[in-house]
Amino acid sequence: MRELNDFLSLIDSFIGSSAWFPYALLGTGLFFTIYLKFPQIRYFRFAFKVVKGKFDKEDDEGDTNHFQALTTALSGTVGTGNIAGVALAVHIGGPAAVFWMLMTAAVGMCTKFVEVTLSHKYREKTADGTMAGGPMYYMKNKLNMGWLAAIFAGATVLSSFGTGSLPQINSIADSLNATFGFDEMLVGGILAVLLGLVIIGGIKRIAAVTSRLVPAMALIYFVGAFAVIFYNIGNIVPSFVSIFADLFTGSAATGGFLGASIAFAFNKGVGRGLFSNEAGQGSAPIAHAAAKGHEPVSEGFVAILEPFIDTIVICTVTALVLLSSGVWNEKLNNEFDYTDMSIVQGLYTDATDEGKQELYGHISETNSLPLFNGSLNVVEGKIQDEVSIINARSLAEEVLISKEGNLINGAVNIIDGKPEDLLLVFEGKSLVHSAPLTAEAFTRSFFGESGKYIVSIGLLLFAFSTAISWSYYGDRAMTYLFGPKSVKYYRLVYVVAFFVASFADTTIIWTLSGITIAVMTLPNLFGILMLRKDMKQTIAEYWDGFKKEYPDEKTPE
Repeated sequence: MRELNDFLSLIDSFIGSSAWFPYALLGTGLFFTIYLKFPQIRYFRFAFKVVKGKFDKEDDEGDTNHFQALTTALSGTVGTGNIAGVALAVHIGGPAAVFWMLMTAAVGMCTKFVEVTLSHKYREKTADGTMAGGPMYYMKNKLNMGWLAAIFAGATVLSSFGTGSLPQINSIADSLNATFGFDEMLVGGILAVLLGLVIIGGIKRIAAVTSRLVPAMALIYFVGAFAVIFYNIGNIVPSFVSIFADLFTGSAATGGFLGASIAFAFNKGVGRGLFSNEAGQGSAPIAHAAAKGHEPVSEGFVAILEPFIDTIVICTVTALVLLSSGVWNEKLNNEFDYTDMSIVQGLYTDATDEGKQELYGHISETNSLPLFNGSLNVVEGKIQDEVSIINARSLAEEVLISKEGNLINGAVNIIDGKPEDLLLVFEGKSLVHSAPLTAEAFTRSFFGESGKYIVSIGLLLFAFSTAISWSYYGDRAMTYLFGPKSVKYYRLVYVVAFFVASFADTTIIWTLSGITIAVMTLPNLFGILMLRKDMKQTIAEYWDGFKKEYPDEKTPE
């Protein structure tokens, strides 16, 4: 299993996690933004009219209305990335990373507009009477590249497990176990039954559930978030300033945060922004293709709102929670994750500029410190040797080592900065990131310690809604590949895998997910670029017809 994971990690390093991948996504969005003359700005207000159904017709074909399609797509994108992803971006790139997330979302609004319009335009009605669409259909019906469509559809099926199902329930089960002590298998079993009851009804039931679930989960999350923001109202202006202050210089060291370069802020901001709203991946167009409508462009307008709500609104609120509460650069008691930890030879300090530079050189891999190899002398859990422990990109303090709840006395073998015995527990003060950081931030509010429960509930709702939507994406991909009869078998496997992942190790799934996301995204970007002229012509035809049908309506051309 470890060899397979290493092999997948190698592949992922060349595509999903490679440095050029965010540039491909961002570059495509910038191209269409200029090519189509900033549609995300010109059509933004008009999109709300479309969502409200102002221009709908009774004979429009489809399975859902515009609002249901929007909430279904949003439930697939508004997930753990909005809670954990923002915290990770700030943890690595500093406050400036938030700016790049926002800029990426602004560009992503245009990418969503294009991919959804084209997918809706070339959708099909299946044998069971439901609508099926997505990038695979324009690849087949317009580009005549059935082979590319099959690759995309296959990657979508795999990604429905790697993105929508297994990691989501794993995060839910871990969170509820840590916060409330709920048994992971029990959590998985109950939610698997609920998931099955929802997805067995197809897109109409999925849309009915998500159209209620998305507003509810957003309301719960915003109540908790604004309780933090108003509690720390005096820090809001400095928080906004910090987002822009270090934009072209990199974030300076402050508190336990050792600093971040411009490249770190840019890469993490762009990466988290793109993966938060999934602009360019081709997943959301599958949901939008089911919407009722006689004009594909009108559904494209609806899609413009997705990155705005997902990233510009929700992620910005999360960022303000993290920055205004001050937890992002504060060392907190936590149990160290071996992947975030390294033991280096010598004693270092983050109390001086020289010490901070030495430590930053190590975490940025520009001037690595010598890793410790050998045996540590430990008394009552405390290390007696001259070593330093770096955890979560910070210098750890007050470290204690234990095993099975008992403090260690004796020798602890270390190989290349990592403990040989994987059952040892290292605890102490250091920076934290991802969901635990957001959970801590939510306690710095009017709700006090109870604030962390809002994060757990939010994570439950966000992640569960993501699993619901991705089941539909996989459903339509299976329909494309093997026909409608294959869907019931897919749903069965999806629900069973969802249950198993609640208590099983999903490390390999996370790695596979990075690959399948890239295999979905690259054909989709290629396809929409090939159809750029088709897109421009489709927009022009829409406005020509709109003027004739609604001569008194002001158009935002």
